[in-house]
Amino acid sequence: MSLTLDTPLLVALGDKAAKALSRAFGMATVGDLLAHYPRRYAVRGELTPIRGLPIGELATVIAEVKSVSARPMRNRGGRMLEVVIGDGDGQLTLTFFGQAWREKELRPGRRGVFSGKVSAFRDKLQFSHPDYQLFDDERTSGIAEADEMVRTPIPIYPATSTVATWAIQKWICEVLDRLGDVPDPVPDELRFRESLLTAREALEWVHRPQTRPQIDAARGTLRMHEALVLQTALAQQRQFVRMMSATKRPTRDGGLLARFDAALPFERTPDQETVGRQIAADLTAEWPMNRLVQGEVGSGKTLVALRAMLQVAESGGQSALIAPTEVLAGQHLRSIARMLGPDLAPDLMPTLLTGQMPAAERRKAALRVASGQALIVVGTHALLSESTTFADLGLVVVDEQHRFGVEQRETLRAKGSSPHALVLTATPIPRTVAMTVFGDLDVSTIRTMPAGRAGIQSFVAPIAEKPGWFGRVWDRVAEEVEKGHQVFVVCSAIDAEKATAAPGADDGTGGIAALVEGEAARPHWGVVQVAEMLQRHPRVGSLRIATLHGKLPSDEKDRIMQDFARGQIDVLVATTVIEVGVDVPNASTMVILDADRFGVSQLHQLRGRVGRGGVPGLCLLVTEAQPGTMARERVEAVASTLDGFELAEIDLELRGEGDVLGDAQSGVRSSLRLLRVVKDADLIARARGEAERILVQDPTLDAHPDLAEALARRVTQEERAALSKS
Repeated sequence: MSLTLDTPLLVALGDKAAKALSRAFGMATVGDLLAHYPRRYAVRGELTPIRGLPIGELATVIAEVKSVSARPMRNRGGRMLEVVIGDGDGQLTLTFFGQAWREKELRPGRRGVFSGKVSAFRDKLQFSHPDYQLFDDERTSGIAEADEMVRTPIPIYPATSTVATWAIQKWICEVLDRLGDVPDPVPDELRFRESLLTAREALEWVHRPQTRPQIDAARGTLRMHEALVLQTALAQQRQFVRMMSATKRPTRDGGLLARFDAALPFERTPDQETVGRQIAADLTAEWPMNRLVQGEVGSGKTLVALRAMLQVAESGGQSALIAPTEVLAGQHLRSIARMLGPDLAPDLMPTLLTGQMPAAERRKAALRVASGQALIVVGTHALLSESTTFADLGLVVVDEQHRFGVEQRETLRAKGSSPHALVLTATPIPRTVAMTVFGDLDVSTIRTMPAGRAGIQSFVAPIAEKPGWFGRVWDRVAEEVEKGHQVFVVCSAIDAEKATAAPGADDGTGGIAALVEGEAARPHWGVVQVAEMLQRHPRVGSLRIATLHGKLPSDEKDRIMQDFARGQIDVLVATTVIEVGVDVPNASTMVILDADRFGVSQLHQLRGRVGRGGVPGLCLLVTEAQPGTMARERVEAVASTLDGFELAEIDLELRGEGDVLGDAQSGVRSSLRLLRVVKDADLIARARGEAERILVQDPTLDAHPDLAEALARRVTQEERAALSKS
């Protein structure tokens, strides 16, 4: 029976293989299996280095059997087989218990692929009960055949402890032998122009290459397939949004927006004016606005969003701003009320709605929202509850978009009739990522900063090399407070002694990964330990010290932040709950402990909490990471520049786009296979232009059935829903 890409694996390979692939990788069809591309290729004549294999990780090596010995096991019957394999540079011991029969095939001189979990016993690397596949060197009938075998690339697939790379290779070969026609998503004209293979050739050469050039050609073709399908999906979503009708929200002479602008005590920056004009035009277009505004911390994104809310309010429309934390929601509300002033605030009645509010207060707030009395509503996830209804929701503003899942954002948008959407982010997005991840959004950028900022100086305190600097950090804190300023001290954990060593584990700090050169490590400092140490410090101990973290009750967090904002706290020891939106102009200094445990963008965000007024900012990045390590490079990169856009590019180079895309969006955008947004920027741009050209000429893709089929297969209903909810 001829197979298609949509044939279930159960039909193609049988029950056992289908279940194994489903459990290990979530695969269901032949297309899923064939899209599981090799992560690298080995050649029999190029032995993979054994020396330096990482302990505790799964590894695959190509090596030769050097010696074999069997001996009785002490505490139980049977024999233990020890096989030493080598690659010319290092050696590894394979151990098998009760499987002495393997001695017949694992003879000295035999070569093969060996896979297992790396462990160490008596300072020697070993695999216990590894999987392996020996090369059929003995069966080659002549010198030419043996030479060809040595030069043929061997695909090494992403594997698990239960599904080995050669099992995947065997199953892929089985389905390729029976595969019928393969739809080609790339139009003929584009394929000739880009010198691409056919879809069938690309699959054959990526999985069963005979030469290195075949691998390069296949991967180049499949990258274009991936880029074209993704960019077509994004272009379709832009097209879909523009088919929806939106309520126009025009301004009027002497209206709320004009009154607000007239009362502003400062001039808007050129970028704020440009983005303001773009948003004003969007709000009067035929279709809903779908715009991302990115800008540095303190660049005025909230001002831009508030002006959009005022424009919507002039026609009686309501705006809902959803923030990721209670602290930030409260901060936004106070900031908006302050900017509106006593003249405009009563007309708009900005209202806070969060899950932690007392029941009676929350009912009153919900009533103001449902009746349309509150034209500006600020809240957290409470805005998403079924009991929260709006009279006329005209604009949804999402702050720090990456903190919310797609379902949450869509739930809020569904409370209105095609409301306009404005997404704000203080994490600058590299152009290549914006094109790939947010390709269905119009992107605006605020680069210029408001006048009057005193700026920030950043320094790395490398206390492993210079332990005396640790004491100097706290003297510097005391000096700043003596000048009448305030200080943030940020820790990556609440309690370092209880913090898990697992990367990404949630210890109440938002799930910060322990990033110490590939292995998890506990933080050295938590809020609890730092507060205790500072209380005993000869100069800092007499100051007003408070702690803040995510596990405190909401009203207590809010009270502490307000006390800090009013200058009633000198030193605030906190986790990253202060990362976004906290505005205390008198705060001059930011000390970040275990700075190497944070990502580049997170360090930049945290640093943006100081130097916000006329007080010069100081950021001290305390780290024990060694020079030359990636952890240290991250910290030094942040200290080297205040340009968040430059840091975003550095972050992308250091981390790779897998992490960046994974944080940015669920669904299709985080499931890139061969495409790399940095290296393939030009290819992505060409694919985007091609997708737009195709959809202009053929909006329903009737003339491009193979592209439509690839879209249906590659972009699932869930992923398409993710795109529509951005």
